[in-house]
Amino acid sequence: MKTNSLGLPVKETQVSVAELNILLANFQVFYQNLRGLHWNIRGKRFFDLHLKFEELYNDSQLKIDMIAERILTLGGAPLHTFEDYIANKKIEVGKNISNDEEAIRLITICLSELLKIERVILKQSSEIDDEGTSAMMSDFIKEQEKTMWMLKAWMEEEI
Repeated sequence: MKTNSLGLPVKETQVSVAELNILLANFQVFYQNLRGLHWNIRGKRFFDLHLKFEELYNDSQLKIDMIAERILTLGGAPLHTFEDYIANKKIEVGKNISNDEEAIRLITICLSELLKIERVILKQSSEIDDEGTSAMMSDFIKEQEKTMWMLKAWMEEEI
């Protein structure tokens, strides 16, 4: 089995790069959803949600950079065009959402899809002993599960 300079199998690492690019594209769509929610939220919960959406999009922006840098570390090229993002998206695009419950529902739907993608990457990266990618996915999953729990509690729904 041929390995790269990181000691990871070349063929399987290329699969990881492809999966990370799918995650990158979906995080970019999620980020833009959060920006739109931040700008367009209305109602009595405006101040709380406006700040929360900003917190979430800032966190997403950091994760986007981490994903792109991991792709580069593994020898790949990160997707970087809107065309690529839309072609690889698995999450819903939110448009003109100003209602608080509709906004939170969109975020939970998006997080659920991101978690699915991350679990695929976690499993695949664990199988090839890619600790860098596995650790990053574990951290993302842990944070997003907590966020999901909090948003579901806000909506008075069960996880």
